[in-house]
Parts: sequence; C-alpha cells; structure tokens
Amino acid sequence: MHLRLTDEQKMVQQTIRKFVEKELIPLENDVLRNEREGKPSLSKEKQEELVLKAKNAGFWGINTPEEYGGADLGQMMQAIVAMEVSKTFVPFQFGGSADNILYYGNEEQKKKYLIPTINGDKKSCFAMTEPGAGSDTQNIKMTAVKDGSEWVLNGEKTFITGGNEADFVMVIAITDKEIHQKTKGREGVTCFIADRDMGWDSEYIHTMGEWGPASLFFENVRIPKENILGELHKGYNLGLEWIGFARWIVGARAVGTAERLLQMAINYSKERETFGKPISERQAIQWQIADSAVEIEAARWLVLNAAFTLDQGEDNRHLASIAKLYGANMGTRVVDRVMQIHGGMGYTRELPIERWYREARLWRIYDGTDEIQRVIISRNLLKGHVKLGQYV
Repeated sequence: MHLRLTDEQKMVQQTIRKFVEKELIPLENDVLRNEREGKPSLSKEKQEELVLKAKNAGFWGINTPEEYGGADLGQMMQAIVAMEVSKTFVPFQFGGSADNILYYGNEEQKKKYLIPTINGDKKSCFAMTEPGAGSDTQNIKMTAVKDGSEWVLNGEKTFITGGNEADFVMVIAITDKEIHQKTKGREGVTCFIADRDMGWDSEYIHTMGEWGPASLFFENVRIPKENILGELHKGYNLGLEWIGFARWIVGARAVGTAERLLQMAINYSKERETFGKPISERQAIQWQIADSAVEIEAARWLVLNAAFTLDQGEDNRHLASIAKLYGANMGTRVVDRVMQIHGGMGYTRELPIERWYREARLWRIYDGTDEIQRVIISRNLLKGHVKLGQYV
C-alpha cells in the first residue's frame, strides 16, 4: 500500500496550485464585488480567457481519453485537481471535458455531441431530478411516448446544474410505465439527448448561494429515436453512473475549500489579539483548528480512496457515498468554525467566508442528500453487498 502521491501527481498538483494562486485567487475581490452588485461573477470573456491560459499551460481534458485529445490522467488526478481548484470560489473549470455518460453514445452521437462538448463548442447538462422526484428517482413522472420515428417528451425537471446555459440536455424519461412500476424505477426509463432548439425551455432558480440551477420544461418536445443515449429502457443505470461520479467530487471540493478556509483561520488567529495576546494562544481557538485539520485529512483520504478504487476498474459507489457524506458534513463544520474564529468580520461580505458558508450548505443536499447516503451505506452493509474493511 502506497499512501503518497507519485512524483508525476505531485508535479501536476503543484502546477495547478500555482495556476490557482496566480490566475484565480487575484480575481476574488472582483467576483465578490460583482456578486454584491447582482452581476455575473465573471464575464464570459474572462472565463474563456482563463480556460485558454490553462490550455496553453497543458491542462486540457484532464480526464478525457487521449483518443479525444485529452490527457487522461485518471480519477486520482481528477480528485486532486478538484481539491486545488476548490481553494477559490472564482468560477472556473478546465476545458476539454465532457459528461462521463456521453461516452456511451454511438459514433454519430459522439461526432454530434461528445466531440463539440470536449472542444468547448457546446455545453451540456444532465436532468433526472423532478419537483416530486429528487432522491426518490423511482417517482419520476416525465414521460416519453413513441410516435413513429420520434419520441414525444412531456414533463418538468428541476435543480439542473448548467440548465440555463446548456445547448443540449441528457434527460431521463419513462418509456414503459409498466416496466418502470414493476422494477421500482430501475428499468423502463430512457436517456434522451435533447437539443435546446427541439423545444424545451429553462428557467433560472434563485437560491441562497451563488449557484443558479434551472427548471427545464418539456411540452410535446419531439426527439428522434437516433437521440436515445445507451439502451432503450436502461437509462436509470446511466443516471446512477453520472451521479456516482458527481458524489465523490463533492467530497473533493469540500476538502479544497475547507483547507483554504482553515489556513485563513490560522493566519487570522495569529494576527487578532484579545486581552493582550493573539487568539491563537486561546485553547478554544486551538481546538477548533485541530478538529478541523483532523477532519480535512480524514475526508481527503476518503475521497482519494474512492478515486483510486475507480482507477482500478472497481465499483466505488459505496466509497463515493462515504466520501460525499463525510466530506460534505466536514466542510460545513469547518466553515462554521472559521466564521466563528473570525467573529463579526467573518459574517460580513467583505470576506468570502459567508459566501462559502452558503455554498457549503448545498453540499449536503445535491447529488444525493445526507439521508440518502446513509441509506445506501447502511443497506450495502446490512445486505452484505459490502464487507467492513473490504477496500484495504
């Protein structure tokens, strides 16, 4: 067992860390000011400029197969990258990537959707959640009815990340109600690729954070049969694969953000004095710093283990749920402690702590709530699908 990054992984980590420190963190005050004024965090032009800088530095398609022009660095590096980029709230994603389930498309679909998405010419989103079907995916209501060579979709999706900006959506709909009911939602649903110009609409959802998801509306949207992604009636498995990847990435983001926040608290505690001495000398502050450091390290290794397991070609869904559950809760505890250490200033919008506070609260909800992760983890153990200590 090797519990250290390889030299190559360390090199990539340090290079990305320098990129974040040089290109992203200096933009934080601009982002805070823009958001206070109700403007976009960064202009589209600035975001494109940052992606181009990263591409020129060799970071393009970090986890994209080499045959599609990517670096294919693997899931461990994906986790490390997510941790580093999450040390800032400046909105940024390395280019050259596409949703993992798009690779299940046929050659024509890859040419029309996958390649343009990797190249940055198209934007995608994935839609499974509905107003009455979040964690309870078997309660999906959106239907797709076959009409000749087309499928007609009707229904609504909600809380869809990227739904307002997407050129096309990979959307899950019921294609056989009987099978859907008989299998408790595990079959009878199909994943369709739907271009925006096929007729679906999106609406911005205002939240307590800066994240702006969308509601998607389908009213007699006609989709050609050629746009079925994967197998007919087997879309649920694609949905699980998409969500499974997203879960441990949430844990990775929490680690990066918590690490940056804790460093802010350490620095501040050395500067801030009360009753003649720095608050870093107060036991109450020391314990909050120590507890946070321990929890960050625990979450880091849970995330890396989930990523490593996937790199080995093994099923990591159990570990992904653990990493998501612990990482998300760790993040909310750390940001709360950091705000407490900063006192009144931490609560103001002059510092980014309150912004991260609002963002962190979302980690425990999307891509599977805390409650759902606990159901999954306990069910796997109680039914014997996973043994304690299995992943050592």
